[in-house]
Amino acid sequence: MYRQDRVGGKRHKAVQIKKFFIPLSFLLWSCTAADFNVEAITWKTYSNSRYGFEFPYPSNWNSLAGPENDDGIGLISPQNKTVEIRGWASHQLANSIDKGLQSGKKIQPNFQTAQGVSGVLVVEVDRQATSMTLTLTHNQVQYYWQGRSNSQEFPNYYRLFYYIAQQYRIPKS
Repeated sequence: MYRQDRVGGKRHKAVQIKKFFIPLSFLLWSCTAADFNVEAITWKTYSNSRYGFEFPYPSNWNSLAGPENDDGIGLISPQNKTVEIRGWASHQLANSIDKGLQSGKKIQPNFQTAQGVSGVLVVEVDRQATSMTLTLTHNQVQYYWQGRSNSQEFPNYYRLFYYIAQQYRIPKS
């Protein structure tokens, strides 16, 4: 389905609705259809000693080699090496806070963790990989959590990723 415009006697494909709308609709429908049972999973909790954030993850997931400065961790599914969970943090410099506010590019919070912290949750859909990224800002620290998988398999992991994002905790002072 294309909207076609005539410009100078020629037809141009102005908007390609199918390319984005159909895969997105299928993805969102599939996310609600996926079976996910929190009680059926044995959980561990990753706690970051440098920044104090923590989140649960399936106990059988394996740790990826990460930064030696303890900024975060990467975990990978033992059944599928393309499925990853990552959590990390970094200090936000005062200048970057001011620039972000002045540029008007600040995204309004659209998500709240079980801890009650508001943040931004973004799902990026690509042909090859899809990711869900949570960003929280507190006391000049940026906290990030991300779940990522092959785009075709993302519906199978959406609820797992969403649950973990909800359980993400940061130190509150």
